[in-house]
Amino acid sequence: MPISAEINKHQHGARRPLIVAINGCQGSGKSTLAAYLELTLSENFGLSVVAMSMDDFYLTKAERQQLAKSVHPLLATRGVPGTHDCQLMMTVIGALQRQEATAIPRFNKATDDRFETSQWTHVPSAVDVIIVEGWCWGISQQPSAALSSPLNGLETEQDCQGIWRNYVNNQIVEHYLPLYQLTDIMLMLKAPSFACVKQWRHQQEQKLAARLSADDDRSGLMSEQQIETFISYFQRLTEHGLATLPANSHVVWQLQPDRGISEVSRNKELFL
Repeated sequence: MPISAEINKHQHGARRPLIVAINGCQGSGKSTLAAYLELTLSENFGLSVVAMSMDDFYLTKAERQQLAKSVHPLLATRGVPGTHDCQLMMTVIGALQRQEATAIPRFNKATDDRFETSQWTHVPSAVDVIIVEGWCWGISQQPSAALSSPLNGLETEQDCQGIWRNYVNNQIVEHYLPLYQLTDIMLMLKAPSFACVKQWRHQQEQKLAARLSADDDRSGLMSEQQIETFISYFQRLTEHGLATLPANSHVVWQLQPDRGISEVSRNKELFL
């Protein structure tokens, strides 16, 4: 609530939308925090707010399959930098900053592909606040030396030459840092460790399955073993983010294994 109040005070009379970014590993509560901020800023303070997820900007299944053929097979799996449509994200954010009507894509995780454009979220009018949440938003590239050795079984077995992890690292520099530089306020939900991610990600999958009807396509749903493999794709950058991102965040919520909050740190003033 104090953060919402500060944003409200700043934005009344502001000349452009404020971009608030939320980082957190899978299952940490990014979407919940984004929804809470959106509701609070709109209902309590009367601001026009739009919230979006990096997940909705994943490349289509066909585009990722093409990357898998031309660069590395691991790029068929959504998640890491290089599997998002950064140009589309920049276009959408740019339109919102210019107070232009636009449409935000939606990604269907149950089918592992993007929804048709007719099902995108349309934003018809100007907004005061843009909320962007994503597991890798704000995470910088790693030093080259850190990429020399595989980190886990996935990298050992399927990326022994380091082609995939070096490609991901280069994508951060070329296409993700320009997006991160648009951020006005950086918020972080900090997991105790990467070990919590498997449990949290499994809970996410259970919630997704519960929302589907009997007739819905479930081809993109994952078993517990598939989830364990899937999170291996995220381990390298998640651990790098846990170590480096708090210092670059305005507010950090330190989470416990049950996602309770043990500490809140204000590392920077929201507005100078």
